[in-house]
Amino acid sequence: MSHPIQKLPDNLINQIAAGEVIERPASIVKELLENSIDATADSITIELDRGGMQRICVRDNGTGIEKSQLQMALTRHATSKITNLDDLQTVNTLGFRGEALPSIASVSRLRMTSNNQSSNQGWELQTEGGALDTKLKPAAQTQGTTLEVNDLFYNTPARRKFLRTEKTEYTHCEQVVKKLALANFQIAFSLRHNQKLIFSLPTACDQADQVNRLGKLLGASFVDHAIYFDRSHGEMRLHGWLAAPTYSRNQADLQYQYVNKRNIRDKSLSHAVKLAYQDVLYHGRHPAYVIFLEIDPQSVDVNAHPTKHEVRFRDNRAIHDFVRQTLKQAISELRPARLDADHFSKLASSVTTTSNAAKSHPHTYHLGSSEPIRRLYSSAIAEPSQDYVSRVAPNTENLPNEAESPPLGYALAQLHGIYILAQNADGLILVDMHAAHERIVYEHLKSIETKSAAIRQQLLVPIQIAVTQTEAQTAETQQGLFDSLGFEVSRTGEESVAVRAIPQILSHSDISVLIRDLLADCDKNDLSTRIEQARDEILSSIACHSAVRANRKMTIAEMNALLRSMEKTDRSNQCNHGRPTWIQLSVKDLDKLFLRGR
Repeated sequence: MSHPIQKLPDNLINQIAAGEVIERPASIVKELLENSIDATADSITIELDRGGMQRICVRDNGTGIEKSQLQMALTRHATSKITNLDDLQTVNTLGFRGEALPSIASVSRLRMTSNNQSSNQGWELQTEGGALDTKLKPAAQTQGTTLEVNDLFYNTPARRKFLRTEKTEYTHCEQVVKKLALANFQIAFSLRHNQKLIFSLPTACDQADQVNRLGKLLGASFVDHAIYFDRSHGEMRLHGWLAAPTYSRNQADLQYQYVNKRNIRDKSLSHAVKLAYQDVLYHGRHPAYVIFLEIDPQSVDVNAHPTKHEVRFRDNRAIHDFVRQTLKQAISELRPARLDADHFSKLASSVTTTSNAAKSHPHTYHLGSSEPIRRLYSSAIAEPSQDYVSRVAPNTENLPNEAESPPLGYALAQLHGIYILAQNADGLILVDMHAAHERIVYEHLKSIETKSAAIRQQLLVPIQIAVTQTEAQTAETQQGLFDSLGFEVSRTGEESVAVRAIPQILSHSDISVLIRDLLADCDKNDLSTRIEQARDEILSSIACHSAVRANRKMTIAEMNALLRSMEKTDRSNQCNHGRPTWIQLSVKDLDKLFLRGR
């Protein structure tokens, strides 16, 4: 028997809307904090009881809400942040839908107190399960707004039983506060849980204070290994902090992406970051970073998801390329940074943990470093020669004093035919000579390949590849792009293409797999990144097999030549596989190891 169509009551509508935007206490914390930030508050206090399940209180000193507007604030689709459809094209506020407060009120006991700039008196409004108490009461409230949410989901027990433990729910709330505190240095934040102060963050107007906030939220170790960068191109700006590759993680738990100060999860941005780090990390490891992308609001749609965690870019490829190239350049400028004894032991543990994972991920396209390919780059893969040494090594008999020594100092000896021992102004340098030379050769090979035009090799017998109809059409329409990458690809049927020429450096790769991957990537990202990845895997293998081997006896002059090359080489902190190439042990670290001064 069919039921008549009827309009749902407002309270039920709000509870249904709550299901979209309120998953757990952390969802409420996010919505309330965003409202406080949009109200131009410069001080926000968050208080939680039982992980936010029992009580959430957010207090700010923002512009406040006028007495006559308090009831309207709890009405669905009511907002002061947009007035017409055009406003959605240039949204520069965090919360703007006008659904959060009535949705929160419908599944909790809510009390809202506010004092507007134009009033000396605060006013309070209470609701229980969305049932509005129309009486406004005078309340003690300084300028700003206080929102207190009690007994979340008390009237929807089916939702409440899906909440996790108090610890889990609190952790989600804390993460929300951290994410917003990282993007709003102009605001002071204070967080309490069960009456215990978790952290108090003063405003951070200069970079030194911002670094202090990073340390409190992400840990001192992140700050010790991070560099600040800032790049602009046209109307796009990317800035933030990147941790050195040697500070990689076994999970993506220290990755913060922001677009116009909005914390988001974007596959394209994540992919761009991954490509930027691709030849300096172990497979399976994750970089740590805090990055801020600033673009024209009209170039991004922030209304793509109910929780506003995802966005859409108008020109996704341009954003992807800008982020990738910017981060890649920033990483290339990383130079050796001092690691103390504690970091050394942690790093060694990290490398041991990930080495087996790296072995389980073979190169995608490389089938072996053939002699013809090696001969192409013979001038770049030679070991340090006497001629090379005479050009870059100092006179070892008349070395400058320690205070004038270069970053990696001067060689003292070789240990077990594997490590170089050197001394600089700070103490002892240990260098893995194979890993270091491997990176030097690899970067040299990449430089040669980039500067020279791709050498194309005509195939005696074209490679016929079965593809989908869509991929065949892509091959037909993108012939110019394939040609610029050194390929000659043509469509030969409804679901087939033929490859008649390839870049010579890829002559020993699985071309069928590579072409299919290129066609699959065509609509997502720049095809050249796939070619670059395949090229780099081959050059990395050549470099690995060409670098000085263990037990190769090196003279002091040759060791110094290697140190000077490391200081000039991009990404010289780690080899092509993500292993560190060197560490620093200061005199203070050595004293600590030998218990001196105790």
